[in-house]
Amino acid sequence: MSTKQKILLITGGSNGIGLASIKRFKAANYYIINFDIMPSNIADVDILVDLSSPNAIQDAFDKIKAQFHTIDALISNAGIHYSGTVESTSIDDYYKVINTNLSSCFFVLKHAVSLMKAHGGRIVTIGSDQSFIGKGNSAAYGLTKAAIAQLTKNIAIDYAQYNISANCVCPGTIDTPLYQKAVKNYCERSGRSESEVHQEEKETQLNTRIGTPEEVASLIFYLIHEAGDFILGSNILIDGGYCAK
Repeated sequence: MSTKQKILLITGGSNGIGLASIKRFKAANYYIINFDIMPSNIADVDILVDLSSPNAIQDAFDKIKAQFHTIDALISNAGIHYSGTVESTSIDDYYKVINTNLSSCFFVLKHAVSLMKAHGGRIVTIGSDQSFIGKGNSAAYGLTKAAIAQLTKNIAIDYAQYNISANCVCPGTIDTPLYQKAVKNYCERSGRSESEVHQEEKETQLNTRIGTPEEVASLIFYLIHEAGDFILGSNILIDGGYCAK
């Protein structure tokens, strides 16, 4: 690691938006640490961690403190999707979604700001268009994404005094493994064809296409690497105009 390299920690960096972000930041000579349940194979350091466990998160940060002492930037990206109403969501599935999406973000932020307080840093959390709007059959998932957006505002308010900026990037429909799995699961339950559902999803966007992980990664990169310190506490949509309708 070069002494000039900035250290970026990302959670859930092994596929989708996370993997696209690792590639974008590595091209800019960042040193990347990835927390995930599977390796990315392109980060400088992959630390395998169950992000639904606060104790596992603590252990992972202990490794960072021992080897690197600090981080310059954080992308809190890890998450899972789950479709269900409040009635159809089981207790086990509820806690799985809450712990993986929301609690992991909370505890990662808790440790990250502690490391950043001495010198400042940049934080981007990953929300959703459901940080702004409601969608059917998405009770637990939508709850987590709305809460992440609010938590990001709290971080911005509490830690701006330490030169830490925090913003929430809120993607709409993006062509990730998470999206593909959600469509497949829906089609298996409904009997509809995947091609039909993909086409319907495209038509809900103003520009009639699905977004790419690389487009989201570019916005994240801008907020961390290029933007000044006057953008903080913002929830920023990247949704193909879906929420404008």
